Amino acid sequence: MAYSTHYSSPYSSTAAPQHAYLQAAVETASPARLLVMLYDRLVLDCRRAVAAQQEGDHQAAHQHLLHAQDIVAELQSSLRPDGWDGAESLNGLYSHVMVKLVEANVRRDVTITEHCLEVVDGLADAWRQAAAATAVQSA
Repeated sequence: MAYSTHYSSPYSSTAAPQHAYLQAAVETASPARLLVMLYDRLVLDCRRAVAAQQEGDHQAAHQHLLHAQDIVAELQSSLRPDGWDGAESLNGLYSHVMVKLVEANVRRDVTITEHCLEVVDGLADAWRQAAAATAVQSA
């Protein structure tokens, strides 16, 4: 499956309205929705990195992998080990993904990037389900 590697420059004419929309979505989102949004972007960055690596576009892959690393770092920093028994295990998984994202970038290895995509896609699905269950309970 091919994925688009198009990256919207923050200086493009369409970036300002997109940024305003995204900012509004972030500002009004619940904590669960924010987490899902981060995971969705993480999955998108990994997919774009895979596509760029397959196309030989190392610069685009590099940018997507760096952004994915930023998101994983944010997810790691937001973990509260005292608030949840599974936080330590999830932190270990985040550490694994971070190491693999760096390795995929340095080695320009699409198989490592695909591994990262599989891991984060599975996590994203789990968090989407948890967020949906929380939304149903709140309603």
